[in-house]
Amino acid sequence: MEKFAGYGFNKSHSAAYALLSYQTAYLKAHYPAAFMAAVLSADMDHTDKVVNLIDECRAMALTVQTPDVNQSDYRFSAPAPDRLQYGLGAIKGVGRGAIDAIVEERAGGGPFKDLVDLCCRVDGRRVNRRALEAMIRAGAMDTLGPTRAGMMQGLDEALRLAEQQGRAGAVGQDDLFGLGSEPVRPALLATAGIPEWPEAQRLQEEKETLGLYLTGHPITQFEADLRQFVSDRLSNLSTGTTEGGSGQKRDVVVAGLVVAIRRQAGKRAFLTLDDRSARLEVAVFEDQYQRYQHLIVKDQLLVVEGSFGYDDYSGNFRLTPRQLLDLEQMRLRYGKRLTLTLDETSATLIDRLVDGLEPFRGGSCPVRIVYRTPIAEAMLCAGESWRIQPSGDLLQRLRDLLGVEAVQLEYARPAPSAATRFPRAAALQG
Repeated sequence: MEKFAGYGFNKSHSAAYALLSYQTAYLKAHYPAAFMAAVLSADMDHTDKVVNLIDECRAMALTVQTPDVNQSDYRFSAPAPDRLQYGLGAIKGVGRGAIDAIVEERAGGGPFKDLVDLCCRVDGRRVNRRALEAMIRAGAMDTLGPTRAGMMQGLDEALRLAEQQGRAGAVGQDDLFGLGSEPVRPALLATAGIPEWPEAQRLQEEKETLGLYLTGHPITQFEADLRQFVSDRLSNLSTGTTEGGSGQKRDVVVAGLVVAIRRQAGKRAFLTLDDRSARLEVAVFEDQYQRYQHLIVKDQLLVVEGSFGYDDYSGNFRLTPRQLLDLEQMRLRYGKRLTLTLDETSATLIDRLVDGLEPFRGGSCPVRIVYRTPIAEAMLCAGESWRIQPSGDLLQRLRDLLGVEAVQLEYARPAPSAATRFPRAAALQG
């Protein structure tokens, strides 16, 4: 037995593992979409693994389509060599029974036309309200209505009509609204004009039901600010490929959403940041964690000023944070000038502009007004008494009044050494 153990177990397993590794590598290289669909299906009950695998799909240039009650099956699938269809089974709050009922009805009766059609055709005992709400929030019903907000608001009426049709069918009566023949659906007419959720809410609903942001990223709304002071994207730091070289420590400024927080009691905390280009884990010592605990909040934007370089102890590149800030602090501390672009000078607009700026006077940030028409352009710098505090509240008020593109906040460099070494600090545009 001892003699056999010296070669039988180890060598047989080595050969089996080598063959398995070769087979999976071959499939991944030649059938990437089908391979990743299979891997995702195997792990779709584990949200953390799904998130990492979706990131890998994107790195492989595979398009990941949103879940769709008219296209998706329970598991992930590969409808094309470069596309994956999200599996309905990966939506939190939707059970296997509900998904099977939807797929079976779709196979027998064709695609669903709208929300009312789906509610009327599927068995309400298998597909309950909770499952329907989860699918709306996840984007799985985007093909059934103009907006997710409208479908969520019209769900009560759709379920009522489905119940009414079920009762009428049970006693052999014609449906009051003629739901069997191209009806005019009151539930849809009542919600057709409801605007979509704000992007931040839409993405948050996706995060809560899918575990990730699938159709966008919340950091997009901050890129106009971030590109002015961020020195590197996280993808650069995660691979060590930065402009400063590999062995030399240097100052950096990075930003990302806090997507995970892990603590070692009494020692340090590990924060995972996501800026859409990559994810990076940052170690924060206990004293720093206590000092910045109010800023370390999941799904919130965090700016990290620190040093980056090769750590001999760990044998890896490491970001050592020196200071943590949120975007509001960055605006107030480094906001250099606020530029407002106007294309009209009506008394009403000027009065509203003055009213908007008034509560935020007393800061250090100057205001510049650019007046632009097809035939002329003029520039006016407001007086010293009109220096403001460039808070997020002020910027939102001004953008509501003038438009997003008409309000621009310029920043001073928070880290001079980083600015000197990285003249292409607008890396977020890349």
